[in-house]
Amino acid sequence: MSALRTSDVSARGTDRQFWWFALSGVLLVCMVLVGLMIGPAGPTWWRIPLELLNRLPLISIDSGVSASDWNIVWQIRAPRVVLAVIVGSTLSISGASYQGVFRNPLVDPYLLGVAAGAGLGATVVFSLQSGQSSTWIIDPLPLIAFGGALVAVLVTYLVGTAFGTNRSTTTLVLAGVAVTSLATAIQAFILQRNTDVVRQVYSWILGRLSSATWGDVRLVLPYVIASTVVLLLHRRLLDVMRVGDDEALALGVNVRRVRLVVVLAATLGTASVVAVSGLIGFVGIIVPHAVRLLAGTSYRRVLPLSVLIGAAFLVAADIPSRVLANPAETPIGVVTAFFGAPFFLLLLRTRQTSQ
Repeated sequence: MSALRTSDVSARGTDRQFWWFALSGVLLVCMVLVGLMIGPAGPTWWRIPLELLNRLPLISIDSGVSASDWNIVWQIRAPRVVLAVIVGSTLSISGASYQGVFRNPLVDPYLLGVAAGAGLGATVVFSLQSGQSSTWIIDPLPLIAFGGALVAVLVTYLVGTAFGTNRSTTTLVLAGVAVTSLATAIQAFILQRNTDVVRQVYSWILGRLSSATWGDVRLVLPYVIASTVVLLLHRRLLDVMRVGDDEALALGVNVRRVRLVVVLAATLGTASVVAVSGLIGFVGIIVPHAVRLLAGTSYRRVLPLSVLIGAAFLVAADIPSRVLANPAETPIGVVTAFFGAPFFLLLLRTRQTSQ
């Protein structure tokens, strides 16, 4: 009788998990479609689904979309939506992974200095290009921002491990705060000497998807795929680490190795997307917590659902950033902060009440 009850509970849990994944997938598809339909220029919104159907094999529909209109959709809107999917999913799964290894729900993907390092790199690029025509074959901004993010995290890790114990996370977090402060100070010094690039740097720091191209998508995709695969493969180990380092060690988990691999993978993904999108805040906090509230706390569900819901969330957030200040654009970081700041305060209130 007990075995039958256990089997029944397991079946219900599996069914619930399936429906959450199905609903998240449908939500993502709907948001992508809406993202392709909305824009200041191009064909009428209702013609886009018809044209998408028309481009399927064995289907012919007169959508009324001209070649120039479709070029706007494919070359301007589509890479923007795809990049929003990539950035949103990566920041969400990275944030959830950081929260798992540090066992702190208030941690975000920028904890170890990724944002400050990338911001410093971007500031250097804007300052060097100020008043000069670029002679670079490729855009140096994403490459140097990516390098700055990785250097900042490397310094954080070296400082944290040099002055902390092997299993200490507190020293690593404090090292991240110190490196962030140093990088921010250097950035402020450079901006003070190059005031003509303040507007460009400020625009990049607030996050932007308006300049997205298929080249940006191809640039970050290999890093994002590698990061996501590694994090998903560690989701069961993150569940074990929830009980504490000593207990996880007793269960045979190499805590130090798991923490190092997860932090490196999450940092790689975060650095790559920040390099092309700028700093988009709160995604790595909002989405993992929303997933936990809806589907439970197991990382076997939290990580893959964070990928789907994070992608849908950022595509949805990009829509008001296009239309609120039309014909200009509102930085997407402003939109995510508008929703993220109240959620963060609610989370703090909830934690204070539960303690």
